[in-house]
Amino acid sequence: QEKTCRLSAALLGEDCEISHEQLYELLKYAALGKCHNAAQPSWCRIYHQSHLAGVVVVVLHEMSQVHFYRFYLQFKHLRKVFQHRFTLAPSADLLTSLYGEGTDLKPQNTAQGLTSTSSECVTESSDLQCDPIIRRYGEKRQGLTSYTLTLEEQKKNDYPIKGSPGCKDYISTECDQQRTDSSPLFGLDCEMCLTAKGNEVTRVSLVDARGQCLLNELVKPEHTVMNYRTRFSGVTKKMLLPVKTRLSDIQTKLKKMLPHDAVLVGHSLNADLQALEMIHPSVIDTSLLFARTEGRRFKLKFLAKAVLGKEIQCEQKLGHDPTEDARAALELAQFFIEQGPAKVAELNLEMLLTAEKLAEVSENKAALQPQGCGFQKQLNEPPHLSKPCFLDCLQVTGQKPLLLGRQGLDSSGLCQSNLSTSNKQILQRALEDVPLSTFSIIQFSLGPEYIASHLHAALYEKVRSKLTDMVTIYAGPFEESFCLKSVKKEFGRCGPIQSLTVVTETFQPYVCVQYEVLEAAQLAVESLNGAEVAGSCIKVQRPVTAAMLDCDVLIKELELDVENEGVIYVAGLKKSLTETDLQEEFSQLKDLETLFLPKDLQSGKHRNCCFLKFQKSQSALGALEAINGWTVKGSELRSRNALASGHLWRWIWQMNHSNGKQGKHIFYEKMEQLSDSEQDLGKKVKKLDHHIKKLYRSLQNNTLCVVLFPGLN
Repeated sequence: QEKTCRLSAALLGEDCEISHEQLYELLKYAALGKCHNAAQPSWCRIYHQSHLAGVVVVVLHEMSQVHFYRFYLQFKHLRKVFQHRFTLAPSADLLTSLYGEGTDLKPQNTAQGLTSTSSECVTESSDLQCDPIIRRYGEKRQGLTSYTLTLEEQKKNDYPIKGSPGCKDYISTECDQQRTDSSPLFGLDCEMCLTAKGNEVTRVSLVDARGQCLLNELVKPEHTVMNYRTRFSGVTKKMLLPVKTRLSDIQTKLKKMLPHDAVLVGHSLNADLQALEMIHPSVIDTSLLFARTEGRRFKLKFLAKAVLGKEIQCEQKLGHDPTEDARAALELAQFFIEQGPAKVAELNLEMLLTAEKLAEVSENKAALQPQGCGFQKQLNEPPHLSKPCFLDCLQVTGQKPLLLGRQGLDSSGLCQSNLSTSNKQILQRALEDVPLSTFSIIQFSLGPEYIASHLHAALYEKVRSKLTDMVTIYAGPFEESFCLKSVKKEFGRCGPIQSLTVVTETFQPYVCVQYEVLEAAQLAVESLNGAEVAGSCIKVQRPVTAAMLDCDVLIKELELDVENEGVIYVAGLKKSLTETDLQEEFSQLKDLETLFLPKDLQSGKHRNCCFLKFQKSQSALGALEAINGWTVKGSELRSRNALASGHLWRWIWQMNHSNGKQGKHIFYEKMEQLSDSEQDLGKKVKKLDHHIKKLYRSLQNNTLCVVLFPGLN
């Protein structure tokens, strides 16, 4: 009898957020089974892994959870077919854990080309002609101007350019003099924190051609800091408290320090210039200079050790030292220019990286010597990112992982006859190559024009505003002397109330009720519209805005969402009821699988509602009929089909409790720019959904398919 592979992950509520390590666990076990110390994931289970036909990971670059819910109706296929949905905890290591430890893969900085890992040569032989560095630069030594990025390369790799979208208010360094091979080099590196605006500079370092530090200053961000990223930046809240220096001060200093023919050097320097909001015409980017196959990039730490013999970004230190990083990037560029491409290619960096990974594997194995029952426990722990990525493990086993996407072919020097700039051609290549590979990563992209953090922030504010309107209802009219307490009690039976205010702008008083969950607002509209409350026959409705015109359609589609299948919402519970009480009360319901009792994420207290998940949709319908009007310990219950899956419920809660003032400032400031691109963005999203549909339908049975929205951070 043929066995069918199955993924089981019946998670609700708070459990719907997973880390990138947990995603790594899932993909590693799916790809390798019990080989290479892969074990069943700790948070879900794959049944009959040995019968798995393949694993396909679709990465939607530049897209996040914000995009999914802003264009929920456009994602017609994605929301109806994919059975499990999880919020990924923000992590800079998300894509690194997929592609490997020694790489800096920045999808938003891609050149326009199509690359596949399964069909390209690897530079392990003495024939250097296959080396991407030789393919790009040739073997002869050249001056520094041969290694500066062209305007087209800067555009492809998201460098701020005069007149480009999102760079309107950027400051030019005004270094507009003709460059020669004797122009001075300057190393630049910044550390960033995450604010409501996006990435903002917290520290800047500039070194001259001799490695002398010219600038090393802390910078106070303009917006409220959401994450100091101390682990990487080394910057803490305490360090920034006395700082008076602002971004404008740093911009002025850099303009004064840099001569008119200066060439800036850095590793993924585009990110630094974007954060500095500065435009500089002549740059050498060491992440692109040391070209690599497959569109991947070497990490600065690895290059410093392999090329210069220097240890940087040591784990003993708190965060990175920007002066050290700026100096390392500068010395790498100087080495490349002085020695020439042939000498760099002879270093065989790919082989060095593989050797480094194998050494780490040996160290890990040595550390895992059997020590009674503790040995098995160690093996079953989630894999750490210091180990090689499982793509390397697949190649060791003879399997050929496939990587398709708009990667930097110009940077890597790969030559292919079917280069492409479109998602459509990536899809065509995927339809041909995916059936031949057991593990595939297919990368689609919105395009560099949609990367700007302010557009993302404006989009976030738009989604936040709409979700807030969807959990808000207006009810009335009431008599002048109506009892507010009885109104609150009646509306509270529909679910937890975030706020209740009296509207006095009208001739007769109305109330505005903002709920904590979407189902509560919908239940209030359905059950209390036209009802008599506090002695008045009232009308209950949501706010009427342009964004809310498709609210009824959205509610209907959310109800039909595959993730809400077999899930119902129950309100009217007494807060004194425990989870055990409810399990006992609902135990008579047929095929009940999971009970989720939402908590206030700040106080930890239970709310007056719960979600019930059933094994069969028919059982959920039967439970709805049984529960409506049911009395539990003197409390009458109300129920309906679920609308918001666990991760969306959590997200709405966080949005309701976040301070949206700065978001609104950005939103209105960039409204015109967002409106111009939003319609085009909706069309692109619809096309992407269609691409996923075609790809999904082409997959063999028993294929695990995962779609990632990695976001900007």
